[in-house]
Amino acid sequence: MTLSPLDLTVVIVYAIGIFGLAQWVSREKPGHVRDTSDYFLASKALPWWAIGASLIAANISAEQIVGMAGSGYAIGLAIASYEWMAALTLLIVGKFFLPIFLRNEIYTMPQFLEQRYGPSIRTLMAVFWLGLYVFVNLTSIIWLGSIAVNQVAGIDQDHALIGLGLFALLYQIRGGLKAVALTDIVQVTLLVLGGAMVSYLTLSQIGDGSVLAGFAELTRRAPDKFQMILSPDNKFYSDLPGISVLVGGMWIANLSYWGFNQYIIQRALAAKNLKEAQKGIVFAAYLKLLMPVIIVLPGIAAVVLAPDLSKPDQAYPTMMKLLPPGILGLVFAALVAAIIASTASKINSIATIFTLDLYAKGKHQATAAEDGTGSAPGERKLVLVGRITAAVAIVLAMITARPLLGKSDQAFQYIQEYTGFFTPGIVVIFVLGLFWKRATEAGALTAAIASFVLSLALKYAWPALPFMNRMLVVFVAALVLAAIVSLARPQAAAANRIQTRDVDYGTTFSFNAASIGVVAILIALYATWW
Repeated sequence: MTLSPLDLTVVIVYAIGIFGLAQWVSREKPGHVRDTSDYFLASKALPWWAIGASLIAANISAEQIVGMAGSGYAIGLAIASYEWMAALTLLIVGKFFLPIFLRNEIYTMPQFLEQRYGPSIRTLMAVFWLGLYVFVNLTSIIWLGSIAVNQVAGIDQDHALIGLGLFALLYQIRGGLKAVALTDIVQVTLLVLGGAMVSYLTLSQIGDGSVLAGFAELTRRAPDKFQMILSPDNKFYSDLPGISVLVGGMWIANLSYWGFNQYIIQRALAAKNLKEAQKGIVFAAYLKLLMPVIIVLPGIAAVVLAPDLSKPDQAYPTMMKLLPPGILGLVFAALVAAIIASTASKINSIATIFTLDLYAKGKHQATAAEDGTGSAPGERKLVLVGRITAAVAIVLAMITARPLLGKSDQAFQYIQEYTGFFTPGIVVIFVLGLFWKRATEAGALTAAIASFVLSLALKYAWPALPFMNRMLVVFVAALVLAAIVSLARPQAAAANRIQTRDVDYGTTFSFNAASIGVVAILIALYATWW
């Protein structure tokens, strides 16, 4: 299948428009020298709508659209727990984590670790995150994106992969985070509109023109796909082990991803102030509640409309083929928008960590992002280093994407399991660092090492244990070990430079009311589809 001339026109107009908009918002006032605060933190001036939209645009990429639709095809609505429980996780991040981060003017997660524990853990985790972002996250984004482009537009997958990577690089390389965040409201609007069209048209086809009748027919013909809590006899129980999605290991994955992940939290760290960041968090939480309707539902619909797919990840591109000319171009542009926004965000975060946490620290160079200091020539050089890093990262991802992901049927599940090796230790390190003053760098390093070693050991010693349950077991073990080592090897109080005494955890009435709304919606959803 190839795109019609009308579809191609829509996609070209989108590409030119979004690229031009990114360059326009990246402009600087005459005489102003772009520094690290401008490039990596959007001058610490992001409004709430940009924060919320950018959180979703960074998160909802090919690995979400293609990957979760594929999991919807294979597993069903249960995969939506990743989205719906993320909404609740975001509220916790806004209420308890962001006040500490913003009070201490944190700009990267490794920087927090150094101020809380010491320099060794900062370097270790910076290197880890760079490897994870390049060889797991960035590769999956452009790989799954290239699948969608190949399936819908008929473009050679390798050419699509290279094109997506290069466009995302050029899109953000001038303005950095500002170029990404301030255009993401357009990307998210297009994403929601395009995804809604796919859901509407696929359900209409099932229901002979009626969306409601189509949904009813879908639940009748595929009842096994509408179970939020899987029973142990379900063949996908190892992926989503029953009640663990509510009270178990999924919390570990979500807290790590939404609370301590540079790629995500960087948007909130660039807020004008705490209240603005919290409003953006709430906005993102409600958007997360909507995502399964426009991502998972088309995958489930493919069970009826295309029951013989060779791979689950073909579900969403196949559903897109049902769309008429013009609408297909708009939806395809929405898919490309999600891929580009997420890729650009990941590239910028990679550049941020390498430049500020490794390069600048190795040179003992003060930066505008960290403390408002830094010479103009030095700042220009750091911005250049960031741009070079971005280019190197995307080239590495393009080279390694096929060897790493070419044989994976459900790339989204691959990502979750691989990152789950390290996730428990990350959560232990940050939670103890935020809320237990006696935690030490030795304890944090112990948690990091134990997380990987125990996860690897359990995977092969107890292969039947679902990876989500494994994360919970490893989290508890790493937490205990970190506490024991911290008590056995205390460090001077001066090593902890994070201020928490004057942190205000109070939230506005609107934040509290919106949070109650999220909880009420979640209760209704799980009560309906339990």
